[in-house]
Amino acid sequence: MTTRMIILNGGSSSGKTGIVRCLQAVLPQPWLAFGVDSFVDALPARLQASDAGLDIAADGTVNVGAEFRALEAAWTEGIVAMARAGARIVVDDVFLGGAASQRRWQEALGQVGEVGVLWVGVRCDSAVAAGRETARGDRIRGMAAQQADAVHEGVVYDLEVDTTNTESLVCAHTIAAKVR
Repeated sequence: MTTRMIILNGGSSSGKTGIVRCLQAVLPQPWLAFGVDSFVDALPARLQASDAGLDIAADGTVNVGAEFRALEAAWTEGIVAMARAGARIVVDDVFLGGAASQRRWQEALGQVGEVGVLWVGVRCDSAVAAGRETARGDRIRGMAAQQADAVHEGVVYDLEVDTTNTESLVCAHTIAAKVR
């Protein structure tokens, strides 16, 4: 089956976005990139720092509400629809719910085999991710360490890469080698 979607899952500051950019550069066909950060940025202001939407506590804990989940479901369905229509899609996501988050994507994808998906876990040592988080300056401290392992709980991957000591480009080449 032809790969139509590559779904990257990893904690905050694990290196997913860098890998996505490198994948777009090394894959021979054009791939569109969509990330959960762009989805969050698209939310109306009233759903940011809201129990109904997205709430990030001072310690970096992320909580999402019912309105967030409803919009996320629509966003997910829209991305899957583009893949069904023939676009190649790379998704940069953070599975806050671990296996439950993967199931939401699987449900949106529908019948097995309808859209070829490569599931990729992006791991990074929590201390390294926390250092990146500090250097970035646009994240609440503690988020990277909390998410480093939790986002992978119960998730089944076709491939895992670790950015602790491996550059994004090397990870992208490893992933690209698995794309059919």
